[in-house]
Amino acid sequence: MHPDDPIPYIQRTHDWYRALGYDAPYRYAHFEDVPFQPWRKPLADCVLTLVTTAAPFQPDKGAQGPGAPYNAAAKFHAPYTGDTARDHDLRISHVAIDRRHADMEDANCWFPLPLMRRLAAEGRFRLAPRFHGAPTNRSQRHTLDIDAPLMVQRCREDGVDAAVLVPNCPVCHQTLALVARELEAAGIATVIIGAAKDIVEHVGVPRLLFSDFPLGNAAGKPGDPASQRQTLDLALQLLETASAPRTTVRSPQRWSDSADWKLDYCNAARVAPEELARLRAEFDAGKDTARRLREAG
Repeated sequence: MHPDDPIPYIQRTHDWYRALGYDAPYRYAHFEDVPFQPWRKPLADCVLTLVTTAAPFQPDKGAQGPGAPYNAAAKFHAPYTGDTARDHDLRISHVAIDRRHADMEDANCWFPLPLMRRLAAEGRFRLAPRFHGAPTNRSQRHTLDIDAPLMVQRCREDGVDAAVLVPNCPVCHQTLALVARELEAAGIATVIIGAAKDIVEHVGVPRLLFSDFPLGNAAGKPGDPASQRQTLDLALQLLETASAPRTTVRSPQRWSDSADWKLDYCNAARVAPEELARLRAEFDAGKDTARRLREAG
């Protein structure tokens, strides 16, 4: 892998499924046509919202801290809405998050609502009264038939002109790409701030700001307000300037001087057989929990 190459998450997902002993790899959604809502008025006159795949902390659902592994029980499995007038403890309990090379201590890396509040106070745009959470659902049909239409409805209720979407894990990137497509088809402009470039582009979206950072850090480097501000500024600029769908802009920021973190993340062979067995059992249990939660509503 060349140091400047993005991580091939689709291939990495296929390799990981094989390493865990699954016969059929997961198939990501793909569309040729991409809906596109052109930018029509000054940003300062627009109402923006945030769409996240992070979930509120649930103290009764087990480990959800920075070093916690995938925890399906701790994730919301229905869309939820937050009040931007209050603070929220949102965390990431997703599969495939790279916790070896990122400490996951700074929620601003995946939930830039505080920064959006500050920019709204500066007059850059108007902030909608609510932000929205989208469940990370492997079922593309469920996302398209149930979750995305509800997101469109809620954004329309709030008079939203544009949405900033920040996914985390690989399937999160697919989920928010599908949501972005539905929002655009409904006349709401979108920009995804994501780290899994290949997945988002494979689905097909109007605008993507690609951060070549570990998953869960697409909105900027941890503990680095300047990095986070530059990332959001680039996303807002992309909202205003994209003239056609499938417009991808790559952030000029680098995670580190070395690309070893990418090679390390992609090298599933470094995982011992006994560890793979444990991860397979954990993954199966997580899928079963997610299924039971969906069936229970």
